[in-house]
Amino acid sequence: MVPLQKLLGKEDKFFDLFEAGATQACESARALRKFLQNPGPNAPLDEFVAARRKEKAISTQINEALCAGFVSAFEAEDVETLSNCIYKIPKTCEKIAERILLAPQHLQGVDLSGQAAMLDKATDTLLLMVKELRRGLSKARVRELNEQLQTVEGDADKAVNELLRGLYNSNDNSGRLIFLKDTYEMLEKVTDRCRDAGNVIRQIVLKNS
Repeated sequence: MVPLQKLLGKEDKFFDLFEAGATQACESARALRKFLQNPGPNAPLDEFVAARRKEKAISTQINEALCAGFVSAFEAEDVETLSNCIYKIPKTCEKIAERILLAPQHLQGVDLSGQAAMLDKATDTLLLMVKELRRGLSKARVRELNEQLQTVEGDADKAVNELLRGLYNSNDNSGRLIFLKDTYEMLEKVTDRCRDAGNVIRQIVLKNS
């Protein structure tokens, strides 16, 4: 079997596009962390919009390259799936910020720094996986990085369950309960997107090892 780095070559267009997309995922995670520190009613969404638009443009380039039959050792289905997974990260981050701005007062006294830190770790790990893919990610290394993503996603699951436990036993008004429940679950969903992208990268490596 030909090693992945020799099979794909360093000039493969999709490497550049995937790295650019994963970078925007990181940028959107950073923007969300800053936003959660001061989610007032006038908090700007410019960084989210910029990251999502850049990622959308990258996704469009990938689709156009696929339609044009651009030569790559990646299977078209894997390219499309990975592109969609990465695109959903900044899109979901922007959606979280938009939703919070509907009633930011409900976040008073709520600490989401733990969730923000997990999202940072997940997007950073994903970007590292994409970068190392160009250099010829081994089965052992992709397994190691993918397990890191699985751990972060598992920790996010546990964290949201604890937060929901508190809500279910709370006497808060129903509007605040629904708001917080949606916010917690959407934050956890972003780490799911990172995990999904990591699983696709693992499949690509296994197929070409």
